[in-house]
Amino acid sequence: MSRTPNLEQENFRPRHADLGTSSWLKILLGCIAWSILACLTPNSLSAQPSMARPSDQAQPKMVKVYGAGGLSGLEAYQSGFLVSPAGHIATAWSYVLDVDPVVILHDGRRFESKIVGFEPALELAVLKIEADDLSFFPIPETNSISWGDPVLAVSNLFGIATGNEPASVMQGRVAAKTKLDARRGTFQTPYRGEVLLLDLVANNPGAAGGALINPEGEFLGMLGKELRDRKTGVWLNYAIPADVLRQPIGDIIAGRKTTLPDESNPVLPREKSHSPTSLGIGLIPDVLENTPAYIDFIEKESAADRVDLRPDDLIVLVNGRRVSHQRAFRDLLRRIDRRDQVALVVQRDNEILDLVLRP
Repeated sequence: MSRTPNLEQENFRPRHADLGTSSWLKILLGCIAWSILACLTPNSLSAQPSMARPSDQAQPKMVKVYGAGGLSGLEAYQSGFLVSPAGHIATAWSYVLDVDPVVILHDGRRFESKIVGFEPALELAVLKIEADDLSFFPIPETNSISWGDPVLAVSNLFGIATGNEPASVMQGRVAAKTKLDARRGTFQTPYRGEVLLLDLVANNPGAAGGALINPEGEFLGMLGKELRDRKTGVWLNYAIPADVLRQPIGDIIAGRKTTLPDESNPVLPREKSHSPTSLGIGLIPDVLENTPAYIDFIEKESAADRVDLRPDDLIVLVNGRRVSHQRAFRDLLRRIDRRDQVALVVQRDNEILDLVLRP
């Protein structure tokens, strides 16, 4: 009985075993030559414009921000960018700013900073360092960016840059312009305005407060904090547009929206000044150095009860001044005459509320 050849095995037997060393060398050289020609082709150059120049231009305008955190998986760093030659820095409002943070410039210089002010609804903060003649990003009045435009995201990604190392740069495009509908944990975020969705992964530790720029090196927006889409739970990569940031940044720098303590108001005697008790506010136990000013209970028929303050509200501002913790809250109230009204800004879940308490 004769043996039938196995054609299937014969046809699919690997052919590369028949190639000699010289043939492999020719193929390798051919691939290298093709790659070089592809890189030198004019069409290839025009399709992928170099981003090296705007990346270099942005570095002197970026800063690394180091502050609170470092425990329970909370990073103690984030990003910022200079918005004035006098050392004003815009960044994202976060727990990192629970202390006055250290700012590191592109050349490695370190500065103690002060928090000049912030805008709770945008989760935007402005810091100040004692320096001058610095490179900075002018904030444009309008945003002409559209879907598909190339962009660079510049940030202190993963806290890699701790000295004079350059900030990290990611290249991508604008995927969409849409309203933000996001959550952090179980709470919806206070800002629900327009954002630029990006097709690059900007949702990383340390990226918040970074700058989004175009191929000309112009500022387009601020990279947002780590958030998920409220409905799908997908992590979002986005930036708040420059035209949304322009006015609040300008107001804070001009002193129209500062949150620094006003030392010109003296501390009044206890019987003549406000206190949490005089307003009908009971705070959670003050057991930490920086216990936040969360409300525990409200006295019935008090000034706080009349404006519908509620347990679990977080007091953010008093008469426009920042409340970083309970001691700051009490100190601010000690500087307000008990006969005067008190303006509070509180955060209730996903809302920022302005309330005026009248004695």
